[in-house]
Amino acid sequence: MKRLRTLFFFSAPIAILYLSPVAQMSNKLQFGAIKPNKPVTYVSDKVKFAGPVETKAERDARMKWWRDVRFGMFIHWGLYAVPAGEYKGQRSTRIGEWIMEWANIPRAEYEKFALQFNPVKFNAAEFVRIAKDAGMKYIVITSKHHDGFAMYDSKVSTYDIVDATPYHKDPIKALAAEAKKQGLKFCFYYSILDWHHPSQYVDAPGKDPSAGNRTTKMKPGGKEEYVAYMKGQLRELITTYDPGVLWFDGEWQDWWTEEDGQDLYRFVRALKPDIIINNRVGKGRQGMVGMSKTDREYAGDFGTPEQQIPANGLPGVDWESCMTMNTTWGFKFYDDQWKSSQTIIRNLIDIASKGGNYLLNVGPTAEGLIPQPSVERLAEVGKWMKVNGAAIYGTTASPFPTQLTFGRATSKPGRVYLHVFDWPADGNLRVPVWGKPVKRAYLLANPKTALKFNESSEAVSIQVPLKASDSIATVLVLETAN
Repeated sequence: MKRLRTLFFFSAPIAILYLSPVAQMSNKLQFGAIKPNKPVTYVSDKVKFAGPVETKAERDARMKWWRDVRFGMFIHWGLYAVPAGEYKGQRSTRIGEWIMEWANIPRAEYEKFALQFNPVKFNAAEFVRIAKDAGMKYIVITSKHHDGFAMYDSKVSTYDIVDATPYHKDPIKALAAEAKKQGLKFCFYYSILDWHHPSQYVDAPGKDPSAGNRTTKMKPGGKEEYVAYMKGQLRELITTYDPGVLWFDGEWQDWWTEEDGQDLYRFVRALKPDIIINNRVGKGRQGMVGMSKTDREYAGDFGTPEQQIPANGLPGVDWESCMTMNTTWGFKFYDDQWKSSQTIIRNLIDIASKGGNYLLNVGPTAEGLIPQPSVERLAEVGKWMKVNGAAIYGTTASPFPTQLTFGRATSKPGRVYLHVFDWPADGNLRVPVWGKPVKRAYLLANPKTALKFNESSEAVSIQVPLKASDSIATVLVLETAN
């Protein structure tokens, strides 16, 4: 039998909106937000990490939907959308969601942004439609970023969008329902680092102790309280919204250990055995490169390269590149350094050709709108995906040992998809052989018209039209014997 323990919290309220967990719960009981219940209990998990026991076949079944979808929307949205990258006349050259850190804003000051956060133009159906029309199959949204503000109706904190803002609604609930309605998987980002929780403080030259900082310190006895608080919120997120993925971040703190990550991984999988968890839950990530180290077993199901794409495929490794469309994750009103639609589409192809997923970010405004340049680019991606989605969804990495000079390749059993970036001027596309004879060749956009080809011991030469049907990437299909 699993040993249970009851968690009680005894910490004094601080600042304006923060209450200790017990005080927060008492406050919500007093005002009728929830009915009185028994003390919250959690399963004690002081056991050696081994992860939930599953066979390779069981793991493959759990990961299948995620491996098949290949393309998702990341949403960074929170209080940082209010200052939108500017504080007291100073504009940041850094990412918008870190404004509490770079502007050295104390908690009590940062909390005031909540009073200005009223996203009345938010439309969950429109958010999901934009993602779906772009060809995205899942959504990952920040439930709580480093600033500690919860974007959902939390019962263990009043520092959330329902209790602390004039909006008084739960956009996460609306998004989860709409994603289910439109057929997209709904997932969460959650930060282990929390600049708002009183267990953590800053000890750095020139920094306010309650401001944001890349690294924080933990007060004596604070870690147990904070982990319990964090598990309380994670329990809410999983049992209320049923996410497909938990995408952790902020794990680089000295006070967070791999054993803590393994403990949290077990906790989450116990609540929902088929959930997928990234490698930022523990200490395995190799910086922005994102892949897990190999010196020991680390918690997490997939690697997380950030703002970059691995040079080559990684056989047998699940990974996902997260990238922005401009230079920030959270909204900055003056950031107009947008990637082109061509770059975004070719990034998607490049990532799929190496066996990874592409998690592409949008940063909504404080009013609740996805910036128009993001909407326009996603619409362009959607046009390409409507024609060529079969060459992305459900594919595996390129069968070729080196990258193709003219573009990239993805594959399925019996098919290789050639994504041609540089169209041959002479109408002859040469493809190196890879050990399987070609039975038929055609354009994915025109499958009924076969293309002529010749196959030698070194290459397959395909006669293609003199002009590419798509200037960004024209896709050819080579059918082979299984």
